[in-house]
Amino acid sequence: MRQLVILCMFFSLLVACSSGPESSDTEKKEIFISAAASLSGALKKISEDFEAEHPNVNITLNFSGSGKLAQQIQQGAPVDVFLSADQNWMDVLEQDNLILPGTRVNFAKNSLVFISQKETDKKIHTLKDIDPGSIGQIAIGNPKSVPAGNYTKEALTNLGLWDNLIEHFVYAKDVRQVLTYVESGNAEVGFVYGSDLHRTESVQVLTEVDSDLYSPVVYPAAVLSTGESPELAKVFLSYLQSDSAQAVLENYGFMNY
Repeated sequence: MRQLVILCMFFSLLVACSSGPESSDTEKKEIFISAAASLSGALKKISEDFEAEHPNVNITLNFSGSGKLAQQIQQGAPVDVFLSADQNWMDVLEQDNLILPGTRVNFAKNSLVFISQKETDKKIHTLKDIDPGSIGQIAIGNPKSVPAGNYTKEALTNLGLWDNLIEHFVYAKDVRQVLTYVESGNAEVGFVYGSDLHRTESVQVLTEVDSDLYSPVVYPAAVLSTGESPELAKVFLSYLQSDSAQAVLENYGFMNY
């Protein structure tokens, strides 16, 4: 009888050991990613490709202005990975010890363009051609929370135009809203990223902003120290730097870092 009990216990242990890994492999895992609004198209595609390679992973995406997302993280939002459109907001989180050390990487670059509706006959070859007396409303991201708006302010300030145009600005919560304002005619012109041109066929580029007028538009990413899936987040961050993910970013108008 004693041998039978021992045999049963041994058999139960074997079943437990063999079934444990199988159940953990099939268990659905979550990654929560907060990313700059300008990344929405490319990151949706990259996330779909990542999920296809990792069937047990489900990615939840949250897009907005980088500043707003950083503030959400500071307030305790459950985020595993943060992708910013500038270094400043990533610096803020790093200073607050909200970034997992050693995980911060730069993964893409962008440019700034000045746009209008496609039907307009307005001709502006350089920003110096902007006439405050004849220009209508200008849509820009709010410089306090939207990196594209901050880059715009930097460029216009360096040209001595910011103060002269300030009454014309319509502030948007992110670059997607800037694009919507111009598409709908609620703003005559606006400043967006070069990659945003892949979202619509309803606008045209009046001029590309001279890159010497503003800081380089470099996108950093990092795993957050407060996230619930740091190891899985690191796997995603590694994938973001892969050739396949970089090809997707390039297809959506970003430049490889």
